Amino acid sequence: MRPHFFVMVLGLSCGPAVAEDMPVGITHDMKSVTIQTESGPAEISRIQDPTHELSGEWARTSRPCPDFCIQPMHVAEGVSTIGELELLDMLADPEAIVVDSRTPEWFQGGTIPGAVSMPYTEMTDHLAELGCEIDFDGWDCAQARDVALFCNGIWCGQSPTAIRAMIAAGYPAERIFWYRGGMQVWRLLGLTVAGGQG
Repeated sequence: MRPHFFVMVLGLSCGPAVAEDMPVGITHDMKSVTIQTESGPAEISRIQDPTHELSGEWARTSRPCPDFCIQPMHVAEGVSTIGELELLDMLADPEAIVVDSRTPEWFQGGTIPGAVSMPYTEMTDHLAELGCEIDFDGWDCAQARDVALFCNGIWCGQSPTAIRAMIAAGYPAERIFWYRGGMQVWRLLGLTVAGGQG
């Protein structure tokens, strides 16, 4: 993975007043992050209500397996599993792309700001958008971009399925990053959700 990229951090130079205004930070020194999206700048922060709790679908702890089995920490040889801070770095990197590999109805229900929808069932149809070129033998991915994929959570197999399909089509595994926690952990940490029901 590339070294950490510059992320515009709000509140670092504003002194103690900001810490009081935003007691729930992302890290000790980072209160929020502003990234560029197709719709313009988007601020990612955590919900400031310390009594906030997950509810509905996101509060469920047990789903039938199969189909909702716990995913391994390493999805494929050469693919790096990442957390929230590394994902924020990728969101801030104009050369990288963050992919919500869930089906469209899940994407429309709320996603990570700056993520683009590429459903796992159509992942190989989107390889040109990720820097690959079609050739006589399939795909030439010599110029492939760094890409992070996520889905609903550690029990969701949509992004692992998409990653395996990408590698089978010729995408370099070392340019693929997997945010295993997905939307459930993103929401559990109270991070900003774009669209849908926050």
